[in-house]
Amino acid sequence: MSALYRKYRPQKFSDLLGQSDLVTVMINTTKLDRFAHAYIFYGTRGTGKTSVARLVAKTANCTDLEYKKKHGEACDACDACMKINQGVTLDIFEIDGASNRGIDEIRELKEKIRVSPAFLRYKIFIIDEAHMLTTPAWNALLKVFEEPPAHAIFILATTEFEKIPKTILSRAQRYFFKPQGIKEISEKLLTITKEEKINADKDALELIATFADGSFRDAESLLDQLRSLAPTLTKDVIEEALGRLGPASIRELALAICKNDLKNSLALVKKYARDGVNFPDLIRELIELLRLALTLHLAPALESDLIVDFGETESAIIKELATLCLPEKISPLLKGLIAAYEESGTTPFPQLSLELALIENIK
Repeated sequence: MSALYRKYRPQKFSDLLGQSDLVTVMINTTKLDRFAHAYIFYGTRGTGKTSVARLVAKTANCTDLEYKKKHGEACDACDACMKINQGVTLDIFEIDGASNRGIDEIRELKEKIRVSPAFLRYKIFIIDEAHMLTTPAWNALLKVFEEPPAHAIFILATTEFEKIPKTILSRAQRYFFKPQGIKEISEKLLTITKEEKINADKDALELIATFADGSFRDAESLLDQLRSLAPTLTKDVIEEALGRLGPASIRELALAICKNDLKNSLALVKKYARDGVNFPDLIRELIELLRLALTLHLAPALESDLIVDFGETESAIIKELATLCLPEKISPLLKGLIAAYEESGTTPFPQLSLELALIENIK
């Protein structure tokens, strides 16, 4: 895990970005002191599931009841909060479901549950990647969920909600963690760069946010990885380092496609190959760009909904392409690009997959 992600992990519910509904629920839960015995947090990677699980652990155990009732947050000053922040309490257990997925591990966990907390009000059991548990493990855990001890709170985090048994789902409160928009992620990155004195221009931060695919954690990890590459991080520096192109660089190819210019399209693909671009990433970014442009072309009224999550650069590109996207041409091309993307990860000639998709669909 990157140093930046650890340093800028939310320390209270109000620090969470892009999860306003969840924040409201958790603050009200804290004010009323009505914590459930089991929670399921689900959503894509890097959206804050384990961070919120740790906040629940701290807030439920905070001993300053007046502060919690007034603010709906942990006080961060009592002995319980301090021990949790320092990671020295024996009453909070974080379990990796991928490596502790069997019946024996759950039986061991059940033994720990029976014993009252050593110091805190609640014992907290956080199971990450919970969908990896085996069927016997789920059955053993279900017995605990059916008769939960008053001193225990379970928090299951998963990226694959559909794999959680219905018997477990029915006995837990469920919260969806939304993937974050480029605008929100780039704004947080801007805050971090100011705090860390990292020189990065606006386009560079938007590009990192684009590559993060809705994950704050991935964005912060990328920034941490790239921060020492140059005195100032720019779009070009990032693209060269990662072998990936952002929307601004793919714009020229997308315009050539929309203008039915096969010759220029193939010339650009050749240039990308010479520059060492990763073709699966390139095709995926191209698909997303053309998909959004086609949607906006067909439904202009959706503009505010479509581009609200994007940065200024990508929003402008989508709107520009939308005026040129003809459905009868782009729809079959998208199907061809999807097939090319699927092939590009397995073929030794990923460039050829893209070229054939363009040749077959640009007449």
